[in-house]
Amino acid sequence: MTVNITLYHFKNALKTLLIAIIGGFMVQGCKSKQEADQQVGNNAEIQDQNADSGHVAAQKSDTKYILFFGNSLTAGYGLDENESFPALIQQRLDSLKMPYTAINAGLSGETTSGGKNRIDWVLKQKVDIFVLELGANDVLRGLDLKETESNLRAILDKVKASNPDVKLVLAGMEAPPNMGNDYTRQFAAIYPKLAKEYNTSLIPFLLANVATIPKLNLEDGKHPNAAGQYIVRENVWKVLKDVL
Repeated sequence: MTVNITLYHFKNALKTLLIAIIGGFMVQGCKSKQEADQQVGNNAEIQDQNADSGHVAAQKSDTKYILFFGNSLTAGYGLDENESFPALIQQRLDSLKMPYTAINAGLSGETTSGGKNRIDWVLKQKVDIFVLELGANDVLRGLDLKETESNLRAILDKVKASNPDVKLVLAGMEAPPNMGNDYTRQFAAIYPKLAKEYNTSLIPFLLANVATIPKLNLEDGKHPNAAGQYIVRENVWKVLKDVL
């Protein structure tokens, strides 16, 4: 009787041990499958992230840059940065989903001489389209127009030297009538002359339909207000859209 009881306990113990061992293998197998599935999921996520990163990098490499180089008219004097015409150009580009970034390199008070001295630093960045807007401050100071033309030519030369494939856009300006007929005529003639010489696109007059109109300018009567900037944007866009 004692032997039978002991044998009975032994069999139960052995059965329990076998169940435990088999159960352990099953649990380990399930864990291994779960870990494998998790690893596959992680790998897939990593691949997706890498694909997204590659897509973003490709998008960035495809981005082209439009540099607006000028004075306070470009800088958006007296306005918020997002009210300047280069910022409004960026809004237009974004709405059309065009891969361009507009860079506002306007500096209030800049003359053509100052622009010539500053251009080397500005050209350290990538430039695909260069929009040149300078000369108005030369007129306000009554500077020699031969010097103005020479400075503008020097700027264009430096831009072309930095990137022979860059596309050029020249913004024409006009002198106020009080400067005298000869001065006004000679100044206005500079821009089409340079545009032809350098084969650049020409904005005939940056401030067309804005200059001398009080409701479209700040109190100083010289700088476009927020409403005026929208019109300047259209003046620029008429020419720029064919260059993009």
